[in-house]
Amino acid sequence: MEARAIKRHVRVSPRKAKLIADLVRGKSVERALEILKFSPATASTPILKTVTSAMHNLAGKMEHHVEPKDMGITSITIGEGRTMYRIKPRAQGRAYRIRIRSSHITVVVRHTGVTEA
Repeated sequence: MEARAIKRHVRVSPRKAKLIADLVRGKSVERALEILKFSPATASTPILKTVTSAMHNLAGKMEHHVEPKDMGITSITIGEGRTMYRIKPRAQGRAYRIRIRSSHITVVVRHTGVTEA
């Protein structure tokens, strides 16, 4: 059984979020939460919240209690969200464009443990 969580319009560049997603892809949820909790990167906080949400979504689907060590991250995808454009005044009347990028984070979690009957 698997569950997913999606977080959209996160104000983190997709390029920087993909670096953090690569750290936890394919790991157990318990190990991923440890990595994300102690990572100094800004993108680790929204990814941590999305992994936690997917973990709770899976726990809500199961009939019995499931530990985070029995769950694995099947996939994490980072998509490019909306880009906001701002203008920065420069010398001699010029204006430079500033792009504020955002990301869409999708986490899929699967139950990997042995089911006790």
